[in-house]
Amino acid sequence: MVALHTHRPLDFSSFPNLLLLATVLRLGLNVASTRIVLSEGHTGADAAGQVIQAFGEFIVAGNYTVGLFVFAILVIINLVVITKGAGRVSEVSARFTLDAMPGKQMAIDADLNAGVLTPEEATERRSDVSKEADFYGSMDGASKFVKGDAIAGILILAINVLGGLIIGIAQHDLSISQAAENYILLSIGDGLVAQIPSLLLSIATAIIVTRVSSSENMSEHITRQVNLSAAWLPTSLVMLALGLVPGMPNMLFIGFSLITAFLAWNSRKREALTASNEVTALEADDTVEDGEFGLVDVKDASKVSINIGYSLVALVDEGNADNLVPKVTRLRKEISKALGFIIPGVRIRDDLNLEASQYQIKIGQKIVADDIIFSDKKLAIPGDNTNLELSGVKVKEPAFGVDAYWIDGQQKADAEAKGYVIVEPDDVLTTHLSQIINSYASDLLGQEEVQELLDNLQLSYPNLVETVVPKIMPLNQLTSIMKCILEEGIPISDLRLILESLGSMNVQKMDNEDIAEKIRPRLVPLLIQKLIKFKDTVPLITFAPELEQMILTTVRQNPEEKMLLLEGNLAKKILSNLNEASEEFNKEGKPVFLIVAPQIRKHVAKFVRSQLPSVNVLSFMELPEDRSVEIAFTVGGFDAVE
Repeated sequence: MVALHTHRPLDFSSFPNLLLLATVLRLGLNVASTRIVLSEGHTGADAAGQVIQAFGEFIVAGNYTVGLFVFAILVIINLVVITKGAGRVSEVSARFTLDAMPGKQMAIDADLNAGVLTPEEATERRSDVSKEADFYGSMDGASKFVKGDAIAGILILAINVLGGLIIGIAQHDLSISQAAENYILLSIGDGLVAQIPSLLLSIATAIIVTRVSSSENMSEHITRQVNLSAAWLPTSLVMLALGLVPGMPNMLFIGFSLITAFLAWNSRKREALTASNEVTALEADDTVEDGEFGLVDVKDASKVSINIGYSLVALVDEGNADNLVPKVTRLRKEISKALGFIIPGVRIRDDLNLEASQYQIKIGQKIVADDIIFSDKKLAIPGDNTNLELSGVKVKEPAFGVDAYWIDGQQKADAEAKGYVIVEPDDVLTTHLSQIINSYASDLLGQEEVQELLDNLQLSYPNLVETVVPKIMPLNQLTSIMKCILEEGIPISDLRLILESLGSMNVQKMDNEDIAEKIRPRLVPLLIQKLIKFKDTVPLITFAPELEQMILTTVRQNPEEKMLLLEGNLAKKILSNLNEASEEFNKEGKPVFLIVAPQIRKHVAKFVRSQLPSVNVLSFMELPEDRSVEIAFTVGGFDAVE
């Protein structure tokens, strides 16, 4: 009964011990009853007490052969069906539980690192996992006790019968029929008295090992899952059909049909009540009384969110084949692999304050992008050497700022014939989102994300992690350094390389930007391989020697200045020429790399990144030796010359 009313197998973890004790105690009773049967059996059927006599007479019923066969059937049911099945389930459960232990422990560690669990809850979870493995291992062994118990019952019966016949005939001068009558009746009664508790123990063992963890006991669990009107109604009809067949016990089957029909009606009533309660609960959740709201209603903890106007809601409709949600999920996965840390989930929600076709992308609470797309149109982007205009809404493509047209679906063939590339509205939004996430990756990296990366690396390089964090630098400083690296688009996927670099540096007298600058040369190859295939030549933009020398002199004259100080017109012309060069690269689908002297790289990068974030500023020292490069443009004399 305890096995029936446990919610999960681990709630009855003492069962293997109780099973062993109950088996040993009952076998002790078997030994005692065997002694009485063999020593006193010649005196009559009541020699071993009224319980054994009553069981024996009930089963034998005047025919010893029938009694032996009935006893054999009970033993077969216990040994072959229940005990063997329970033993097999115990063996498989123990094996699967042990195989799943590492995964469960890692899941607990991940939840602990994510803040889902407290350290105390994590310790309790780990203890439960360990106890579960021990429990199923013990049950695998305990099932052997049950099997041995059933076999012992057969052997004890055989010993009682054969030993009783020998003792009765040889020592007490009983006739064969008299000895058989006494000893077989006593042996069967004794065996039956032993097999009933043995059968109950076997059933309890089978219930425990086949139990699924649930918040309900077994009876509630089965009742809830079986109590389906769709199952009971056909059952009632089948019973009724059998009750109408001539020659069958008609009234019996008709009675069963009425009972199952009542169960079907009761199940339907219960299902309707449950559905009504769910609707009521949903309505209650949707009802907000005036003046009552909580912190969750006014605070949004999402790191990345997209607000859309009401006409764009169709893009996130589950029935839409081009649903935006799975595309955003795939985008997050791709960017996470590229940058080296998990990009947080993107929250998409409608905003009645926006125009119908407007969307906004927010990083935290800050709006970083705002544009318009049309869910019922397609965006036509001009290809190479395409100057023909289209009839549509002329706009700037959100991600790259090129001229484009929003056109109707029937204009697609005409636009493609004129050399335009057709893009779906959801792809326009995801492309813009990809650009924003890459640009603001440093804002998405926090101490929690860095700690998760460290925990994962510690599984393979525990000494490296322990040496750097917190012995060389605390977690918050490491996070700041990794933010500096991400600000220029360099992935942090090789955390081992970053920690090894930090471990070999004297970081005590350096600020975070200088430390990141020292680490960059070992990480820049990750950036280049992300943007350009390995066998392709890396196209470069350089400054003319006189321009670079002028910038170098300016930096040396202002060593404490973090920003590059240039005369206004000169700065404008440099940026203009860089922009022209970048546009040429973008038309060919190539990334933009500006190569400068190491002494001015950091200053030029800050100067350029504020206006042209797509330009990657590298130093000569950061170019990998195994990549071929070419100077595609030179910026100097305030012109871009190929």
